[in-house]
Amino acid sequence: MISVAEAQARILADLRPTPAEIVGLSEALGRVVAADVRARLTQPPADLSAMDGYAVKSADAEKGAILRLIGSAPAGHPFSGTLEHGQAVRIFTGSVIPQGADAVLIQEDAARDGECVHVRESVRPGRHIRRAGQDFRAGEVVIPKGKKLTPRDIGLAAAANYPWLFVHRRPRVAVLSTGDEIALPGEPIPEGGIVSSNAHALAALIRAGGGEPIVLPIARDDVGVIAEAANAAAGADLLVSTGGVSVGEHDLVQSGLSKLGFEVDFWRIAMRPGKPLMYGRMGETPVLGLPGNPVSALVCGLLFLWPLLLGLSGLTPEPPATTRARLGAPLGANDKRMDFLRARLSRAEDGSWVATAFPVQDSAMLKLLAEADCLILRPPHAPAAATGESVEVLRFAAFGL
Repeated sequence: MISVAEAQARILADLRPTPAEIVGLSEALGRVVAADVRARLTQPPADLSAMDGYAVKSADAEKGAILRLIGSAPAGHPFSGTLEHGQAVRIFTGSVIPQGADAVLIQEDAARDGECVHVRESVRPGRHIRRAGQDFRAGEVVIPKGKKLTPRDIGLAAAANYPWLFVHRRPRVAVLSTGDEIALPGEPIPEGGIVSSNAHALAALIRAGGGEPIVLPIARDDVGVIAEAANAAAGADLLVSTGGVSVGEHDLVQSGLSKLGFEVDFWRIAMRPGKPLMYGRMGETPVLGLPGNPVSALVCGLLFLWPLLLGLSGLTPEPPATTRARLGAPLGANDKRMDFLRARLSRAEDGSWVATAFPVQDSAMLKLLAEADCLILRPPHAPAAATGESVEVLRFAAFGL
């Protein structure tokens, strides 16, 4: 068995992002830009007023001065003349500063009497002017390659005059569930069988991670059937299987995939839940084989599938970040495998996190996973820990889950 950290490193070592495609801004949210976005124009394109008021020469706009109004410049309709001494031009937020003006006298500091503007407060040079290029200039990188686009980025791209962007294609991830004993929700359940939750849970995780899930039909416990089902994943960027990767005589996934050229990189990890995890390649397609137990499948999905999705999407494929919390209840000593304990989170009076593990940690109990806020990480051979001791936790909120 290998460690969790080594497994994560080996999975991410040779990962390549998906190719680029062009999408409109309305479809770009959450996508990862595949090339630097360089501004197509300068913003603002000229010196603009930041307030409603009057364009003036600051040397003339001393408190008590009276200026002569010579025109108006609404936004989108620049004043065509040149401002001379003793003059003012009515101006509005977003209006181009007329030639000859070097400040804006805001309307709250002025009083108008016909064509006369009375200055109530002195104005200094440059006051209330947004200079050309103050935001960005043509050719400047405004969104770097590899950034996941937020609503703020979409607005910035639009301001930089982009109706579309080059982004990495969403990873297409095929999900293959295996086993004679499972049925999809709503289907007849075989005698002695169970309803399979893994395909739907993993598909939801894939969507949350920016991918497009392709849920394949359940493959029965037959090498040929598994190979045929996996062959339907042709064209996917990643194949994720669930079940059939342990050591029993009915765990046939590795044998079935081998018919399609699958080469295993590693198999089995020193962790709980999730020891029977497999990774390798089927030609150019990465294959992640997850355990069949639903909690094991989802925990391994967070630790290994999520970073894969990041890397395929064009982001830096880093393992999930953790934080520190204090134990809300004691824990016993750990054995040679790394433990991931489902737990609730609460806040202490000082604002720190308190993590309390559920007393039962069976890997088939999905309800506890749904009720949990985090996983407590317990290193191999960790000694018993008392209430209040500091531990490392993986918060589900960090994934937006």
